[in-house]
Amino acid sequence: MEIDLDRYRAESRERWGEAAPGWEERHDWLMESTRRVNDWLTEAVDPRPGQTVLEIAAGTGGLGFEIAERVGANGRVISADFAPEMVEVARRLGDRRGLANVEYRVMDAERMDLGDDSIDAAVCRFAYMAMADPAAALRETRRVLRSGGPLAFAVWRTSDRNPWAAIPGMTLVQRGHMSPPEPGAPGIFAMAEPGRIRELVTRAGFGEPEIEEIAFEFRYADADDLWDSIVRLSSRLARVVMALPDDEREATRAAILENFAPYRDEDGSYSTPAATWAVVAR
Repeated sequence: MEIDLDRYRAESRERWGEAAPGWEERHDWLMESTRRVNDWLTEAVDPRPGQTVLEIAAGTGGLGFEIAERVGANGRVISADFAPEMVEVARRLGDRRGLANVEYRVMDAERMDLGDDSIDAAVCRFAYMAMADPAAALRETRRVLRSGGPLAFAVWRTSDRNPWAAIPGMTLVQRGHMSPPEPGAPGIFAMAEPGRIRELVTRAGFGEPEIEEIAFEFRYADADDLWDSIVRLSSRLARVVMALPDDEREATRAAILENFAPYRDEDGSYSTPAATWAVVAR
């Protein structure tokens, strides 16, 4: 079945807008959980005072905020996302930190309103794989980067390495509430294989990328915290779950938590493995 990419783009933009409040509320948890990834991406582009750095699909902007402190008052971070609601969240959080060198822009990574060779470095955290046309987005990234400028990004490894993401969707499919993902469709595991990453990056005009695994854990205080993360951070799953009758919603929640049982600690908290590919290309 051929995917209608324009429809996917519109639905994706709407879903990310719906998810923005949950991402704002869980911003600190997300940044702490993924700190190793943020640190790797920041060091990979090695931002210098006075540089202009672009964060693509910035969401709530946390990675860009860290880079903003490195480029200093004479530098600039462009925090861009295609969902206006996410851009407003990033603006609020950045203002709260007193950052005066961040520019917040609503911008689609596949069609960026930036000049050729206008950016010193670019970062993108967990987004290329979910884009309708990641090849177009990578070509645009290459276009706006100055010669030799680095791109550092992270995409998720395969589902077996990321049960935090695989279990909820798998359970909903098993219970007949969702269809399995279409082969080749955009999604969380669409760039899980290094060969796919290399193909997209080099065809976009970059040199051979360096690829490194970063493994970590998502930690949840208890079952309620785990459930909150599922329904607050993924509007796609939340839409499905909230549309269920009350009894089936509770049964689905119980089934998801049962499938998370191997990652439940003795104190009732959960430690769920996660693994990402961290990539740098020039």
